[in-house]
Parts: sequence; structure tokens; C-alpha cells
Amino acid sequence: MINILITGANGQLGSELKKISDLYKDYNCIFTDIDTLDITNIVDLKSFFNKCKIEYIINCAAYTYVDKAEIDRNNAEKVNILAVANLAKMASNYQSKFIHISTDYVFDGASCTPYKETNSVNPQSVYGLTKLNGEIEAQRYINSVIIRTSWLYSSFGNNFVKTILKQGKDKNEVNVVFDQVGTPTYAEDLASVIFEIINQSNENSGNFKPGIYHYSNEGVCSWYDFAIEIFKNANINCKINPVESSEFKSNVKRPSYSVLNKAKIKSIYKINIPYWKDSLTKCLDQLKKDF
Repeated sequence: MINILITGANGQLGSELKKISDLYKDYNCIFTDIDTLDITNIVDLKSFFNKCKIEYIINCAAYTYVDKAEIDRNNAEKVNILAVANLAKMASNYQSKFIHISTDYVFDGASCTPYKETNSVNPQSVYGLTKLNGEIEAQRYINSVIIRTSWLYSSFGNNFVKTILKQGKDKNEVNVVFDQVGTPTYAEDLASVIFEIINQSNENSGNFKPGIYHYSNEGVCSWYDFAIEIFKNANINCKINPVESSEFKSNVKRPSYSVLNKAKIKSIYKINIPYWKDSLTKCLDQLKKDF
């Protein structure tokens, strides 16, 4: 039995990993969150690793409050940098393989072509900067895979899909920005890819290829296009007004272009990535079952 530590288990990605973990009978997934394991506390981590032999670490834990991070920098740094450094240190000490989740916010959004892993980073927010520094900490350990993703959503937790569904049911019209372009990522799809990376590594340890990878669903849309498709799929009759980002008050500049180039992860791990509209349908079908 292979032991896998999964942090941030109560978040969107952690919850999706938990949901599909029963499909992987050879894996003993240990799901933790702040209430069961404080990954910012190196003493607690050492105690945990001394008790449990961990072959893989999947770090889904993150401080993701983009606006709040600007005034709560200390906590953002603790979770997004210090905790990653601690996990990388434990992975090194106990020879575990480390999979860490990062974000498109490490880029400034000024590109007009999909971002490759080799493109220059230039975060425009405290959140983006802390996630970038977290990547740097993860890369200090030789056996680390870093997956940058964008516009994550799920049937679990809080996200754009669930927010816009609620607004569509409660209001006659909603305003959604049209000048931010990217690709939604269904967390269940990303969870499946993470397990596939582990599967391939278990078949042959040489298949675990450390480095930075980009993953989102296929295709491109704006938040406005995303909202249109959500309402269409959910049969919600609510007017959507396309507006500019400047109409929403925020102390953070969000990337206007967040499209990620997935050629590297597709080539190295031989994965097929679903189209964003198809994955949205799957998520909405799941939400219908849940409610």
C-alpha cells in the first residue's frame, strides 16, 4: 500500500481527490487540513512523518483570498511559502515525491499567446508573489512537480460557477467582466491528472519527471463567455451584462490573459485534456445530484 499525504483536503481540489480516491485501491490517501495537520509548523510535520511512511505529498493547501492577501500578507506568506518550504524539506528528508499546485497569477497577464512554463514570471499581487515564492521553495527539492492551473472550479467549495448560479437564480440580471480571458479548470479533471502522474511513477520511478507544468481544460473564454455557458447549461433565464474589470472595485490587478500552454504536460505524461464546456457540463450535472 502506497501512502499519499494530501494537504488542503477540504478545498476544491482536495475534495475532488478525496471523491475519486476510491478508484485507486493501491493508495492509502491521508487527507489533512489545518484542523488535523498544521503544515506551517515544522515540529508537527516532523512528528507526522516520523509516524507515517509517506511516498507522495500532494500539496493542495493555499491561501487563495486574492484581495485579502494584500492586507493579510503574513498569513498568505505562511501558507503559500513557509508551508511549501516545510513540505519540501520533509519530502527531501524522507525521500517522498512532491506534487505542488500553483497558479496563473505568477504571470502579469500581458501576453497575447498561451503562457509556456519557460515564459518570464511577473506577479502583480501579493497572492501571485507568494505563490511564485512557494514555487521557488518547492524547486529546492529535486523530486518536485509543480502544476500551475487557472480558474479552478468544482462542485465543492466556493467558486465562480456556484456564485454565478446563485446570482442567476436570485437576480434578473448580473454583470460579468469580458476583458479577462483564460480557461476554466474543472478540479476533478486536475485531480485525475495528479493520480495519473502517480500511477505512471509507480509503474516506473523514472516516469516521475520533476519540473513546472501547466494544466487547465482546453479552449479559451472570458468570464462573460463562461457565465453565458453556465446559464445556458443550467437553463437559467437571467440577463448577463458584459462589463470592464474597472467597474469592479478591487485593490488587486487580475491577469487580463491567463491562457496556459499545456503542450509539456500532454507530451511528457501522455494525457488527454477535456474541453472546458464538456467539463462544465459534468460539474453542473454533479451539482444537480448534490442539490
